[in-house]
Amino acid sequence: MAGGWARDGAIQDQIDDTVTDAVLLARSRMPTGDSEPYCATCGDDIPEARRRALPGVRTCVACQTERDRTAKTAGINRRGSKDSQLR
Repeated sequence: MAGGWARDGAIQDQIDDTVTDAVLLARSRMPTGDSEPYCATCGDDIPEARRRALPGVRTCVACQTERDRTAKTAGINRRGSKDSQLR
């Protein structure tokens, strides 16, 4: 069922595109390359298990958690309505 002038399936296409964009963004932010033995932020040891699980990791769990918590990400506005652009 479409809404307004939209064709059938347009809403699902929009949802799929939003999910695909989020996955691509998350993948682009993942570290690559050789892992560091010490955290680039605080200097603590990075456990071997973490270095094996995440190739290219450069921060310890505590520093990465804080970094993720404070990261501000702007989503993609697919609605295009004036109200959603003012938020």
